[in-house]
Amino acid sequence: MSAAGSWLGNSNLRIRARLAVLPAIALAGFVGWILLPQASDAESVAATGVAASPAQSLEFNEGALPATTTPPLDISPPATIEAAKPPIDGLRISAQSWRRGGLGSKALVTFTLRNANDYAVKDIEVACAFARRDGSHLTDRRRVIADTVNKKSRKRYARMLVGFVNVNASKATCTPVAASRI
Repeated sequence: MSAAGSWLGNSNLRIRARLAVLPAIALAGFVGWILLPQASDAESVAATGVAASPAQSLEFNEGALPATTTPPLDISPPATIEAAKPPIDGLRISAQSWRRGGLGSKALVTFTLRNANDYAVKDIEVACAFARRDGSHLTDRRRVIADTVNKKSRKRYARMLVGFVNVNASKATCTPVAASRI
């Protein structure tokens, strides 16, 4: 048993000695890397006759072009790609109405959401503006509908809770604000 214990003790000493040497090796490598000479831009220009940076002008050796220089290619601009319309452009709300709920403090909106896009949309954000009888603005509320509306279709949402509303509100106007394409 004591022979096994001494063997384990020697093993631990060897491992510790190796681990102590690792930082010294790393430090020596770092110092050597820092002290290595690096080629400057002036040395590369003298060797090739051409400036190292493409932003610099060309320098010539004795008025002649170097053998490796090629004339610039005539590159045409890329074809313009039409930007796709945002999904919100194809959405609109029709047939909307609202009523109060929750002891008169909550706004429950009923509307039909129409998707005229060629693709389905999801996560539609709807903004509703509430006003007094005379038309003066009172409150804005937003709601994200975590639902999907298929392409070229419509979906009705009945008594959707938009949020708390001022007790003086008598008019509501809702519009889609944002949506994600599927």
